[in-house]
Amino acid sequence: MSDIDIKRVYEVFQPSDGFRVLVDRVWPRGMTKEKAAIDLWDKNIAPTTELRKWFGHDPAKWDEFQQRYIAELKANPVAVNALLQQIKGTHVTLLYGAKDEQHNQAVVLRNFLTQLSDL
Repeated sequence: MSDIDIKRVYEVFQPSDGFRVLVDRVWPRGMTKEKAAIDLWDKNIAPTTELRKWFGHDPAKWDEFQQRYIAELKANPVAVNALLQQIKGTHVTLLYGAKDEQHNQAVVLRNFLTQLSDL
């Protein structure tokens, strides 16, 4: 499995980021395509709009958000498998726009992908 890091899309691009995947459904506010340096943006791998709005980055909803997002990922094997094929054997950085570095979809997605590779 690939080595997976996470970071805010607003942080400066580093060549060491490797393959950069935006895991937000909406484009980050104020970010240009050049600055973002995204290699892949598949909105289908991001939480649905309904889930994102429900969560609202409320840490009190974190546990349930994780469960709901993982359920969405499991219900979308085509997008997950496509992502796995894209990142196979390469260093990956999952990018997100949220200010909260502990409670965001990139954290959940990294854990989910890492668990898949352990099977």
